[in-house]
Amino acid sequence: MTTWRKSSRSGTSGNQSDCVEVAALTWREASRSNTSGGDCVEVAPLSGTIGVRDSKDPQGPVLEFTPVEMAALFERVRAGLVAL
Repeated sequence: MTTWRKSSRSGTSGNQSDCVEVAALTWREASRSNTSGGDCVEVAPLSGTIGVRDSKDPQGPVLEFTPVEMAALFERVRAGLVAL
């Protein structure tokens, strides 16, 4: 679910035309992440893609996958073709 918030760069004069809303992504820990606090990834729905990031570095890079790419990645992991 995407929530919206007023941008910190929006005008403060009360003029609604100066207000800019931006999406605040709702990140959640992936259900298969390590629960001991070590190897965790977070996922969030983006516009037509799925964002994946390291939970220890939330300001770091975000990988984007289409649903088809994500399914292919899962298949490769299940087949043992990707070292985790």
